[in-house]
Amino acid sequence: MRRVLTALAVSVLPCVAAAQTSPVSEAFRKNAQEVSKNLIAAAEEMPADKYGFSPTPAQMSFRHVVVHLAQGNDYLCGAIAGAKAPTRAKVDTTATKDALVARLKETFQFCDQSLAAIDDSKLGEQIPFFGGRPMARAAIMTLTTADWADHYSQSAIYLRLNGLLPPTAKKSGM
Repeated sequence: MRRVLTALAVSVLPCVAAAQTSPVSEAFRKNAQEVSKNLIAAAEEMPADKYGFSPTPAQMSFRHVVVHLAQGNDYLCGAIAGAKAPTRAKVDTTATKDALVARLKETFQFCDQSLAAIDDSKLGEQIPFFGGRPMARAAIMTLTTADWADHYSQSAIYLRLNGLLPPTAKKSGM
């Protein structure tokens, strides 16, 4: 019995230690998972006939926001993870709501998969970003979190302007 417990401890402790040594990367992964739920739910909530809605002509339509998020997810998560973004069939602002929601889901799945291996040991590593300009991995992670928050806020406002509650308002019972 003692050997079994020793073997179990030896095999489990490194995993526990590894999880505790990457709090920033773990927090980022958890944020990505929560944000993906909210952004996908917002895209599902907006009626198909309202995907062309924008509060003013100068602002992106809801459809543009979803396309932008999908494109950004592949680029940003790939950059953070040092992974090549997948090659996908083009989906643009002429696509249906169903196609756009499906693409958004695919890109967040890519984020989940590609971000699974990141850890805090390489947060300071300079990686090429937008045109090859080097940035620290941690800076790109921070920029990505802010971008997701910005676009969720935008989506929530668009939903409210159309008489709909955003997903986070539904969760809190507001």
